[in-house]
Amino acid sequence: MSRFPADDDLEDDQVLDHRQAGPTVLRMLVGAQLRRLREAGGFSRAEAGYRIRASDTKISRLELGRTGFKARDVQDLLTLYGVTGDAERETLLTMARQASVPGWWHAYNDLTPPSFESYIGLEQGAALIRSWDPLCVPELLQTEDYARALIGALHPGVSEDEIERRVRLRMERARILVEPGTVRLWTVLDESALRRRVGGEAIMRAQMEYLLEAGRRANVTIQVLPFSRGEHGAMGGPMAIMRTSATKLSDVVCLPQLVGVIFPDKQADIDRYYAVMNALVVDAESASATAAMIRRMLDEY
Repeated sequence: MSRFPADDDLEDDQVLDHRQAGPTVLRMLVGAQLRRLREAGGFSRAEAGYRIRASDTKISRLELGRTGFKARDVQDLLTLYGVTGDAERETLLTMARQASVPGWWHAYNDLTPPSFESYIGLEQGAALIRSWDPLCVPELLQTEDYARALIGALHPGVSEDEIERRVRLRMERARILVEPGTVRLWTVLDESALRRRVGGEAIMRAQMEYLLEAGRRANVTIQVLPFSRGEHGAMGGPMAIMRTSATKLSDVVCLPQLVGVIFPDKQADIDRYYAVMNALVVDAESASATAAMIRRMLDEY
């Protein structure tokens, strides 16, 4: 019996997923299907790794969509798992080939570490992004001037050209909020992100006016966690939880760092971040109260 359907057997939304998804999401789709096939066949990661002359760690990275695929490796794994039908093999091999096509953000790979390229790929293929930012305005909601000032502070000594390229990358990423098929963004930021005057008063005023404008969009929810809430469980740093439109893919927890992004994959860790994010939404001001709070702060500028 076939365990991976050909295109004709896929539901409409599944066909849409692998034909229109970006390379990062495609890698996740291929990896998830390879994991399901491996587990259905009763093979360990070590056994699968031996078949493709690799370690169980590489199999784990392949199944999580954290690395690209070689056609020969996919073919060998499918043979091991007993997938012999031409149609089903070709469907997965086609997806693996498509997953190797660089996304538009690859043009900036000299500025970003591989883990951040994966982060951008997830972001660009997301249906829902939930995020927490304790120190600054979320990158997808930054104005050009705010982003320019912040990037200049985080990358001292770099050329003006590099700063402008980093700003352009950030603005290009933010287009997912306004283009057809827009992602839903639900973000919580700390009050300190609004109190810290990045770039000066004029830039902060324009930034907060933009937050008010963005918050009126149907696909954007903005909440602020006020100082008055005191200590909380998310004081360790920023995080994001990405949900793709692809079927049968788990949400991905992302922890942006100064020089890259960490992707926890232990279920206990993932569950903890879910709990923290849910608590933030409850503790933060509502979207309407947040807008009122931002308008009051605008008067201070």
